[in-house]
Amino acid sequence: MAKTIMIVDDSASIRQVVGIALKGAGYDVVEACDGKDALAKLTGQKINLIISDVNMPNMDGISLVQEIKKLAAYKFTPIMMLTTEAADDKKQAGKAAGAKAWLTKPFQAPTLLDAVSKLVLP
Repeated sequence: MAKTIMIVDDSASIRQVVGIALKGAGYDVVEACDGKDALAKLTGQKINLIISDVNMPNMDGISLVQEIKKLAAYKFTPIMMLTTEAADDKKQAGKAAGAKAWLTKPFQAPTLLDAVSKLVLP
């Protein structure tokens, strides 16, 4: 059974590029356009990893991480931030919220897939 990864990004093109890379590696993908949309889609289904942007409308990625960690069903789900943000204070905020990894855009698919393979839950 394929592992399921949620991609949260307000850019449809980024979701598409990340989705193509992940599907090509055999993962199932669920997409959300921002933090609120992601929370609405976390309805009890098994998610093995969440990849989220930081800067999004409605709910940013750091707030999303904080909200996910409050959900019993998802508090142990690993979260990787995929963002243009490279400032140390943002990285520290993400880590403090519970993000396990930080990958800066632009990214190469092999780098993304390597990070995913290290984080995805069995």
